[in-house]
Amino acid sequence: MDTSAGQGLHARFRRGLATSPDGVAVRIGAETLTYRELHRRALSWGGALARTGARAVGVLAGKGPTAYPGILAALYAGAAVVPLRPDFPAARTRQIVEASGATVLIADRASLPVLTEVLDGRGDFDVLVPDALDGDVVPGRRVVPDDRRGVDAPVEVKPDDTAYLLFTSGSTGQPKGVILTHGAVEHYFQLIDERYDFGPADVFSQAFDLNFDCAAFDIFSAWGAGATSVAVPAHAYRDLPAFITEQGLTVWFSTPSVIDLVRRTGGLAADRMPGVRWSLFAGEALKTRDAADWQGAAPGSTLENLYGPTELTITIAAYRWDGERSPRASVNGLTPIGRVHAGHDHLLLGEDGEPTDTEGELCVSGPQLAAGYVDPRNEPGHFFERDGRRWYRTGDRIRRLDDGELIYLGRRDSQVQVQGWRVELAEVEHALRDCGVHDAVAVAADGDTGTELVAFYTGEKVATVELVRRLRRSLPAGVLPKHFHRLDGFPLNSNRKIDRRQLTDRANELLAAAGRGPNAVGGGRGQNLSGGH
Repeated sequence: MDTSAGQGLHARFRRGLATSPDGVAVRIGAETLTYRELHRRALSWGGALARTGARAVGVLAGKGPTAYPGILAALYAGAAVVPLRPDFPAARTRQIVEASGATVLIADRASLPVLTEVLDGRGDFDVLVPDALDGDVVPGRRVVPDDRRGVDAPVEVKPDDTAYLLFTSGSTGQPKGVILTHGAVEHYFQLIDERYDFGPADVFSQAFDLNFDCAAFDIFSAWGAGATSVAVPAHAYRDLPAFITEQGLTVWFSTPSVIDLVRRTGGLAADRMPGVRWSLFAGEALKTRDAADWQGAAPGSTLENLYGPTELTITIAAYRWDGERSPRASVNGLTPIGRVHAGHDHLLLGEDGEPTDTEGELCVSGPQLAAGYVDPRNEPGHFFERDGRRWYRTGDRIRRLDDGELIYLGRRDSQVQVQGWRVELAEVEHALRDCGVHDAVAVAADGDTGTELVAFYTGEKVATVELVRRLRRSLPAGVLPKHFHRLDGFPLNSNRKIDRRQLTDRANELLAAAGRGPNAVGGGRGQNLSGGH
């Protein structure tokens, strides 16, 4: 078996294959796939994909024995991976498939109903469903892998070739595709290798959904080390420390929201997770209280706060928690994000668009910069040229601390993080208007478990359960507002624009009154803010 790594993202897997050929690459419940078995499937499926000539392959499968070899097979075939969520609305998935240019879809059998709705009678798609049974109706042109016609080795790729197409929310309601190249991810993982001492004995959590950029860290950090990646099921969060101990996890990576969930289930007692070596968090702001409590439950681990938008390839800055120093460095109870990765330049732009030394919008240039968006029309205002280089505007307000490290202050625009989801409020408002309300404004408020979305709307009062039912047709569950409030009209500022700040203040007051604010005392958990004036 040829296990030489070569170039490209799949080279990380082949490095792990050379290190641990009979080691477990992926564990999903009681089912395991060794590196050798996963490689064999990827070669077989990759051959089938390569014969279609696809340049982008959608992977519509839950975390299981189809998704992981499917991702690897797409890379082996020299195609870009387009992760798709089976639980997303079919209309949204269809938008992503069409925007990505994917002409082949890999799906698991459980996703066949969604797949049929996504393709909606179209027969021009090649479809690979490895676990399909005789008699299953598979839409499109069915692709059958053949071990005798698999690829002998992964198709060679160049640094500028696309490895992943990841879709975030778009302000117009259309998903926005980010192009991550093999060169960008290769640079990223070289830095990861230098920063962490991952090895074959490690067992990684695979907690992020596969369409989340941080899932690539979960998977390819583990595979690059010849380690095991363990899919974390939803039921594990009922007693996460017990799951971590039972699975022997040594590397945990998730959004910080998980910490409060574990706290509420009584899992943050001292030394509950003694086997964890690395505790990593990303996707939203990390509160110092949460970091300290998690560190107490996993005292043998090194805890880091990772930061970065998808457009800068997974994460672009890291901060190592220190129980004495870090709380003193916090701002508004938030942990610093550290320093931008080596080999990159960054700017803080003030309101006048000029660089400032202290506080402003973070802009980054360097090898982790995404190649752009699938639709170049989305790029103005996000990517720009300065000093002969291409930069990305993160939209995040950042402060430079006295020691040069950075700390996140909040979003510059209306894009917010809600439990790891990057939400563009304009998209939520657009969806609400399609639900029959006259007009809508969505704001982020401080709930007792973190950031929560509150939607204000005008027009006829609509029952909350009906609004949620309508919104589910177009928005994923993680993007749905938790609270709705009807107004006769929106407040306006001096420029006769909707006063979003005033609405945000009102949302915080409503949450506090309902017992859901961060400082609320007593009941009210789960209350709805429906009402009117």
